[in-house]
Amino acid sequence: MTQPPDPNNQQPNMGGPPSEAEQPSMPAPPQAGEPNMGGPPPQAGYYPPAPPVPVSAYGQPDMRAIPGMYFDQASGLQLPNGVELASIGRRIGSYFLAIPLAIVTLGIGYIIWGLIVWANGQTPAFQVLGMRCWRTETNRVPGWGYMALREVVGGIVEGLLSIITELLSFIFMVTRPDRRCIKDLIAGTVVLHDPNKVLASAPKQ
Repeated sequence: MTQPPDPNNQQPNMGGPPSEAEQPSMPAPPQAGEPNMGGPPPQAGYYPPAPPVPVSAYGQPDMRAIPGMYFDQASGLQLPNGVELASIGRRIGSYFLAIPLAIVTLGIGYIIWGLIVWANGQTPAFQVLGMRCWRTETNRVPGWGYMALREVVGGIVEGLLSIITELLSFIFMVTRPDRRCIKDLIAGTVVLHDPNKVLASAPKQ
């Protein structure tokens, strides 16, 4: 009867390629996401580089200020240096100031005054109170065309349902962080307080 070969007394493989059992076992490379326990660090290029995280990731606003401007935390807008968003009290004051100005100038004088100052992004009441409109999409003072859109078309829309739409416009101005009323939403403007006339020589659109 033939005896089975003794595993402890195997003859060396003379000259041939090493068998599968004789080949040294190589550790498998770590899978992506698994820690490399005790082994050498992976060579450069072994793992794909992580994609860059955008500045506005996780819903956070891009707070990098444009040169000559600053980021207003309350409204979330980039505003020119030296100005600020007009306060609610100043906006309400402009509504009531327009009435006596129109009476004093006999109505027609108020209209002519308005047609002149629209080119500078203002209304007569805004000019007296040191306020000016600003278009946040283009970072420009609205010119005559956009101010006509704001005052004429916006005024028509505000008066469409009389007290209802006027009250709605007032609620928008009081509750919105950028204090836009219906006129501002139509023309894409915000109202800024510019007491030092910083925007007097700003580019117009």
